[in-house]
Amino acid sequence: MSLSFKVLSREGLARQGVLTTDCGIIQTPAFMPVGTKGTVKGLLPSQVSKTGAEIILGNTYHLMIRPGSNRVREFGGLHKFMGWEGPILTDSGGFQVLSLASLRKIDQYGVTFRAHTDGSIHRLTPESCINLQKDFNSDISMVLDECTSYPIDKQKAASSMHLSMEWAKRSRDAFKDRPGKGVFGIIQGSIFQELRLESLESIHNLNFDGIAIGGLAVGEGQDVMLDVLHGISKELPVELPHYLMGVGTPDDIVKAVSMGIDMFDCVLPTRSGRTGRVYTKDGHINIKNALHQNDLGPIDKECYCDTCQKFSKSYINHLFRCKEMLGPILCSIHNLFFYQTLMCDIRKAIKTGSYEKFTERWKKRWQGQSVT
Repeated sequence: MSLSFKVLSREGLARQGVLTTDCGIIQTPAFMPVGTKGTVKGLLPSQVSKTGAEIILGNTYHLMIRPGSNRVREFGGLHKFMGWEGPILTDSGGFQVLSLASLRKIDQYGVTFRAHTDGSIHRLTPESCINLQKDFNSDISMVLDECTSYPIDKQKAASSMHLSMEWAKRSRDAFKDRPGKGVFGIIQGSIFQELRLESLESIHNLNFDGIAIGGLAVGEGQDVMLDVLHGISKELPVELPHYLMGVGTPDDIVKAVSMGIDMFDCVLPTRSGRTGRVYTKDGHINIKNALHQNDLGPIDKECYCDTCQKFSKSYINHLFRCKEMLGPILCSIHNLFFYQTLMCDIRKAIKTGSYEKFTERWKKRWQGQSVT
């Protein structure tokens, strides 16, 4: 065990705690902005930090393709290469096993990819994946796994899960414990509770620094996702952080925290920001809508982000109409600040024993749909 995780407060299964890494402390529950290729798109690291983010996510597959691990290692690791001083978690590339299905071939020992950039051939094994993340100097490394599609029949899900468990053991064996650095195992099993529990037991027995839940948010819908979490939530080891991969919407996060989830990541706040969708506590706004052309108010009167403090809806609408890059940047800043404020409010509610009341207020106010 190379990371330090401490639960400070509990309410039901919801936990508020601290995860300590080599590059800093992460308050949990935490949301990780996605910096797949070594950048949170469109934003300076200082802008990301100012939203309240304490940790970001990178992707081993994409960084392996370019710039390559050798170049990152020569710069002293990903932190120095991209100018981010806080902790970094690197995903293993398991999601690309799903998303790049037409460009890869799986066998017992690993995955062979034809790069989406130039067609060059690249090989990922559990061992090489861990070594790549060491080159990146990742604070939290993820094991190589197979992220299955949805829907999938139980037999295929079981076969895939067992392969991922074999890879998890090889990954754990390859990871060399270092102070302040850690490795998380990933449980799989699609929507089948029996498979999920079997996978969880296997991962827990391998002495990982954290437990990740993969293979969700792949099209199954929120109700199914929550059913899966409900089926395993009471079996998750209390001494380890729990990471729900690729999730999600603000509503997903509020509900998943109630089931013991401590960490989240998703492209949604920045991807939505680039298209002009911005979040408020009542739902989302399409800033490109014509009704905002003459609105001199901010996106959200309750928000203290730089965007809302300095710019009007009218101006941001103008930027999108002119196709100026500042529009997506301002919306991305707001959305990340919204997510980080949500996480801060969640932590405060758990700490004060008022999370159930918080979720009730959230449910009454949050519409999860366009409000303008």
